[in-house]
Amino acid sequence: MKKIILKKKSGRGKRVIPGFGISMGVTMTMMSLIILIPMASIIISTAGLSFHEFIEIVTARDVVSGYKVSLSCALVAALINCVFGVILAWVLVRYEFPGKRILDGLIELPFALPTAVAGISLTSLYSDKGWIGSIFANAGIKIAYTKIGITIAMVFIGIPFVVRTIQPVLEKLDKQYEEASYLLGASGARTFLKVVFPEILPAMLTGFGLALARGIGEYGSVVFIAGNIPYKTQIAPLLIMSKLEQFKYTDATAIALVLLLISFSVLLLNNLVQMYMNKITNNN
Repeated sequence: MKKIILKKKSGRGKRVIPGFGISMGVTMTMMSLIILIPMASIIISTAGLSFHEFIEIVTARDVVSGYKVSLSCALVAALINCVFGVILAWVLVRYEFPGKRILDGLIELPFALPTAVAGISLTSLYSDKGWIGSIFANAGIKIAYTKIGITIAMVFIGIPFVVRTIQPVLEKLDKQYEEASYLLGASGARTFLKVVFPEILPAMLTGFGLALARGIGEYGSVVFIAGNIPYKTQIAPLLIMSKLEQFKYTDATAIALVLLLISFSVLLLNNLVQMYMNKITNNN
């Protein structure tokens, strides 16, 4: 009996990947080289500024206007992605139709497509002479070079985050709960709100946070369709590029630090809300 127990214990100790020390060392090295050190360099670059100088740079009129444009458009785009992301994920999980795999693959196209290509394509499509933009232009609605165009570009690059976070949850959700709700007389809308929505809400919040953070810092796919009109459609990342072109490296890193803090705060708040929602779900 002792030999059998020893064999069982030794079997539990085997791991496919090397031990904790080596794995953690590789993980921390990669995290440091790819994430921590580049982020720390931004903070170090702004260390030469006094607090007054830093505040003066990041609260300049054009900079504050850039923050407002980026934040407002990213927020609206993330909310739109939550609605259509749920619909797309539902269609991909619950229905079978020709071309489903192609549509499923197209969801990740914004990840693979160069952002500059996306920006040029959207601009040509939604400009006053584009296929879609010309239709709205005849009705007196301008899309390109306005906040509407910026929001559309941010929807384009953010939709995969919402779809890919909700899709696995819907795949694991047992349909018996929905059938039981229908048998008890609940309508389709009530079944979705009371049975399905609470299950996908944490995943949807995760996708919302990721899409919002991505939209705030997006440059390539937005800069072309934005038009970069000062105090109207000038986004914050463009201001960083402008400062770099003027060799104002300290100013650029100061603005970048603010965007970094905003994105980090969004992701941190998103994780805290998700932990709270999961805690409530587990208690119920």
